[in-house]
Amino acid sequence: MTREAMSGGRGDGDGGGRKPVHLAVYDSLADWETGHATAYLARAGYEIRTVGPTPEPVVSIGGLRVQPDLALTDVRPQDSALLILPGADLWDTTDDLAPFARAARRFLDAGVPVAAICGATAGLAREGVLDERDHTGAVSFYLAATGYGGGGRYVDADAVTDGGLVTAGPTEPVAFAREILRLLGVYEGETLDAWYRLFHDSDPQAYAVLEKATAGR
Repeated sequence: MTREAMSGGRGDGDGGGRKPVHLAVYDSLADWETGHATAYLARAGYEIRTVGPTPEPVVSIGGLRVQPDLALTDVRPQDSALLILPGADLWDTTDDLAPFARAARRFLDAGVPVAAICGATAGLAREGVLDERDHTGAVSFYLAATGYGGGGRYVDADAVTDGGLVTAGPTEPVAFAREILRLLGVYEGETLDAWYRLFHDSDPQAYAVLEKATAGR
């Protein structure tokens, strides 16, 4: 695959004056869920900054040790293009990650988008963020178990965007990335569809479309 076809739709890798994307990291995070999104955001020129509960290192569910760039208390919505919340065992076993759900509410209230996948959707449900927004997750009864009031807004889909909120279940990291790339304008239309078909369906015809659309970038 050529570098052009693999590159993002905008930006030249130097940040282009964009605000950074903030990726939440915490112990037991599901490290496979955000890779497509962050890779193509970075290729499009977005700086990816990791945000931990504290500045101390965390360890993913796959055993990867991550040193956060900054602590959650140091992140302001006005300084961010997007907050990404991956899943983690801790979303369902403790209240330790509740501050990230509260941060998501602040971001959305400030008009800054948030993307949550897997267990992070349950954290947003407990915070009441999903009560008035269309959303999805692992399965409807998983979110219903939180006791939230948004069951009527649950959508049985691979990923859902409602305004500035993207949600997806744990088996849909490519669809999750698709919605993020659309939301931030990295790809759109036929090019976005081709990107999704290439990485989700291994469609060789999609590669040709994507290569043509990104030629010369």
